Amino acid sequence: MSRTATYHTDVKWTGEHWGHLALGNGPEMQFSAPSDAQGHAGVLTPEDAFVAAANTCVMLMFIWAAERFQLNLISYECRTVGTKLIELDRTEIFTRLDFHPVIRVACDPGQREVVEARTRRALQAAQKYSLVANSVKSEVVIDAEIIVTENAAVHEVGS
Repeated sequence: MSRTATYHTDVKWTGEHWGHLALGNGPEMQFSAPSDAQGHAGVLTPEDAFVAAANTCVMLMFIWAAERFQLNLISYECRTVGTKLIELDRTEIFTRLDFHPVIRVACDPGQREVVEARTRRALQAAQKYSLVANSVKSEVVIDAEIIVTENAAVHEVGS
């Protein structure tokens, strides 16, 4: 049986191209339009928030999948680039999200290929189950660098 969950944010205009954002989970912050759209530098923009939402969701789903695939995850870092198309009539849409994770996992001697394959499956599961990545119109592309190290000091996910 399906179920629903709701999340909320509150925004308030504070003058010029400034706003105040209160997240339902507690944090509050200023935001603005990007500086190239009459906004201000150095603060959250809707574009940053969109790309960050996808990036953080995929990472959390990867952590979830890594636990289930029993990977000895050493580190996960990901730069995500959102490409925005600006039409002649000034309408805009994100057309693509490019994820570039660098994933480091440890394995027992002789298990490098098996662990790399499991890591790729965990990454596929992360993309499949990412709420945010599945909720956008943009093309989602993940180009991962997976580094498997034998006999490294390991940090098991979830410990």
